[in-house]
Amino acid sequence: MRVALFVTCVNDALYPQTGIAVVRLLERLGVDVDFPAGQSCCGQPQYNTGYRYEAEPLVRRTAAAFAGHEYVVTPSGSCAAMIREHYPRIGREAEREGRGTELTEAARSLAPRVYELTEFLVDVLGVTDVGAHFPHTVTYHPSCHGLRGLGLGDRPRRLLAAVRGLDLVELPGAQECCGFGGTFAVKNPDVSTAMGADKIAAAAGTGAEVLCGADNSCLAHLGGLLRRADSPLRILHLAEILAATEEEPPT
Repeated sequence: MRVALFVTCVNDALYPQTGIAVVRLLERLGVDVDFPAGQSCCGQPQYNTGYRYEAEPLVRRTAAAFAGHEYVVTPSGSCAAMIREHYPRIGREAEREGRGTELTEAARSLAPRVYELTEFLVDVLGVTDVGAHFPHTVTYHPSCHGLRGLGLGDRPRRLLAAVRGLDLVELPGAQECCGFGGTFAVKNPDVSTAMGADKIAAAAGTGAEVLCGADNSCLAHLGGLLRRADSPLRILHLAEILAATEEEPPT
């Protein structure tokens, strides 16, 4: 099986180790991974801030970059949700304005082929035990886009529970937003910080060594708060835990 990796601009610029972990993980499971060089931002920052027209060229670019790939896998629930939920809406709005069906067709072609990483592992590959080893206590934060937008459910937790040596502890108030919300954190910094403080207090109270999630944007927000609090709690993307083995632990 051959898939395309949609690494996302946040991971490419700030968290390349997450993209590397996804490749290591998928190749260990027998999947060939392509990295289309034409990929860039999916347009989520523009669209979420109200700049729909500015997002349209990125819809076209993203659809073109991944044309011909049966599966497009991304370690970001928010970017997967952008393509699957909002690309069709962008297309419908363009049609309503009498600007043709190009964007609708691009969304219709791409959206059904885009999978968040845990969806792909559980639903397409049919695995929960990916051969990982991570001897640490971990608590999991489900980001809003994955939880509510994609309906990931217990897929991430099932994957974590199968990791050898990992002790998975429940995060109180797990379904509450961490306060990041993309541009929400910029426009409403006081509210965002208060929500994040509640989340890291809950995570620290579990006694876990690692707070993991499936969206590095949310983890960046929480990680910043943890550093300011001088907390020993580590932040790690789920993909880096699933890629870890005794021979190759996360960096």
